[in-house]
Amino acid sequence: MSEITQIFTCSPLAPVLHRVKISRGRIPSSVLNHPNKSLSDYMVRIITLSSGKGGTGKTLVTANLGVALAQLGKKTLVLDADVTMANLGLVFGIEERKTNLHEVLSGGGAMKNLVYNGPAGLKIVPCGMSLDGIRRAKLERLKNVVTKLASGVDIMLIDSASGLDHDAITALSVAQEVILVVTPNFTAVAEATKIKVVAERLSVKPVGVVINRATGERTDLSRNEIVAVLDLPVLGIIPEDAEVRRAAALGEPVVTRSPKSPATKAFKELASKILKTH
Repeated sequence: MSEITQIFTCSPLAPVLHRVKISRGRIPSSVLNHPNKSLSDYMVRIITLSSGKGGTGKTLVTANLGVALAQLGKKTLVLDADVTMANLGLVFGIEERKTNLHEVLSGGGAMKNLVYNGPAGLKIVPCGMSLDGIRRAKLERLKNVVTKLASGVDIMLIDSASGLDHDAITALSVAQEVILVVTPNFTAVAEATKIKVVAERLSVKPVGVVINRATGERTDLSRNEIVAVLDLPVLGIIPEDAEVRRAAALGEPVVTRSPKSPATKAFKELASKILKTH
């Protein structure tokens, strides 16, 4: 047993990791009492990407996975549901577009102008970055927006806020499936257990884990250790790659900017794996 495994199994946090208690009060009654429809009710797969804490690179995973799925011929849409800390538009260089999810959730934007074209035919729904937009957005409208956008696509990826605030739980509740994005460290994995518990209470299926920013160093939790804690399969391991940061800084996904980079190879493998999980 490794030293890190002992930390998980022997520390005072072990009961939290293996039997996380989420009080009913943490989940808004409007969400808890109206679980999403089952998978069989939709032709489209609606998958929320979630993380228990910030810094896991979830938005970059969402963007690059979306492009990789589109490159495989799937009609794919990515939606930024991180209403308070939206960043998906930055990855694609479309953060300044007038119509965004903030506008639609506030009732002031038209759905027909909400979707933008991205690489390989990917469809993108950015969220706004203004404080006024955050104030005016009504999260209870998100499910209706997602339902309307679902027509004509094969897969919808929803970039959720990190943690378990109202916007994060709302983004979970409108999906059929959830993928947990973690970095290979104790805190990220421990916080992800809470997301898993809440997803299951909302009848949203946790399908697996993406380990992002893996360095291969001894301080990284191993694949087996992460599987043991979360009791979910690892769908993909994205290596730490400077090309990812360079591409993001230029407003372009690494999958299109650096097609031969290690991260791009991992994203393409992840896309193929996800198509096989359904």
